[in-house]
Amino acid sequence: MTASLLPNFRLDGKIAWVTGASSGIGARLAEGFAAAGATVVLAARRADRLQAVAARIHAQGGHAVPVVLDVTDPAAIADAFDRITAGTGTVDVIVNNAGIAAPSVVLKTSAASRDATFATNFTSAWDVSTEAAKRLIAAGRPGSIINITSVLGLGVGVGYSAYAASKAALAQLTRSMALEFVRYGIRVNALAPGWFVTEMNAPFFATTEGQDYLRKIPPGRAGELDELLGPALLLASDAGSFVNGVILPVDGAHHVALV
Repeated sequence: MTASLLPNFRLDGKIAWVTGASSGIGARLAEGFAAAGATVVLAARRADRLQAVAARIHAQGGHAVPVVLDVTDPAAIADAFDRITAGTGTVDVIVNNAGIAAPSVVLKTSAASRDATFATNFTSAWDVSTEAAKRLIAAGRPGSIINITSVLGLGVGVGYSAYAASKAALAQLTRSMALEFVRYGIRVNALAPGWFVTEMNAPFFATTEGQDYLRKIPPGRAGELDELLGPALLLASDAGSFVNGVILPVDGAHHVALV
């Protein structure tokens, strides 16, 4: 890569909204986007965690705005966008990262668990994306929406039925929105991470069973969170200006073994 191409990966002057930004993938992507020059809106439910992430970003010379938000509440989403638009500006980049997992086989998955999984993993991304798109269109601005789906949205594993179905639905929503929003200059893509150690799955991967599982998957290890930054910056920045409707696995080829 020549030096002249590197500025295309910058996000200077952009406002990037990241859901699920209080820990794990969301927090790391928010930190990376801030380092690339974006003002980052940190959206999640845990105020103390958001403040901690914002403090790290500010300590590194970046700009972050924490917003306490339950992404399953459409009215709260609209209100949060109103406040950010008025105080910070129109959001240019959206990362729909908020997600939950409650591993269970189909016959043991309750309706409440299934519905909660879809509400967080799928419906919230629909609601956040449409709210952002309406505002970008009204402002006459281009934008980038990045949905965080999963390797289990591309292939399945036993015990993740609701999670896998919600992430597969999110992948299809990504493609549909890409077709509908392209006329407005809004690109919609998705990252499909494989296994990355986060707060949600760390207890399992700390066990002998978890370590044995990682040794058996194609890459033989979990991903490092920093390994998601490059792909995310590609989709968020002008470096990916002609990339649209893509579901990009970041999984060390794990998805190849699942399909």
